[in-house]
Amino acid sequence: MDIKISSGSVNLDNVQDFIKKLNEIASVNNVTVQALNADKVAGKRHLEFAVNKALRAIDNGNNRAKDTGIEIMRYASGKRQIEDAFSMGVHEGANNVAIVILGQYSNIESAFESINKLISEKTLLDYNEFKKDLIVSEFNITEPEINAVGEQKIPDIVLERVALVDVLK
Repeated sequence: MDIKISSGSVNLDNVQDFIKKLNEIASVNNVTVQALNADKVAGKRHLEFAVNKALRAIDNGNNRAKDTGIEIMRYASGKRQIEDAFSMGVHEGANNVAIVILGQYSNIESAFESINKLISEKTLLDYNEFKKDLIVSEFNITEPEINAVGEQKIPDIVLERVALVDVLK
């Protein structure tokens, strides 16, 4: 299974319409598509790690969500509960989005082209100072943690949260 990540900006009047368009692209191309709030993503490594954890959970029968995309979001959010994971989703208004496309390579390329017509392409995945407050809040990162390892390690703390999804109950 291959993965490709697209990111960019989109202004959404209706979240459900956007999700419906993504689901249509996924269906036509026989891929999984999941949109996430890129402002809460600590880099490409964060998403790739979350996807691998989600796929491993599905393979082992330990997934909580029936939908692969939702399981990816659950891991990306670092949350055990599906409802809590939706905090990583897109919202009405201006969004920076990260879109994960999962499937066979040839199908992914076609879906990627369709998805990129919906968004303004930019590189929004890298961790930066603008994302710090949202990420610290989303992943409940404490000041003592940041003081212990340094602000530059916030993306690594996020990976730790993703890794701990299966452990913390």
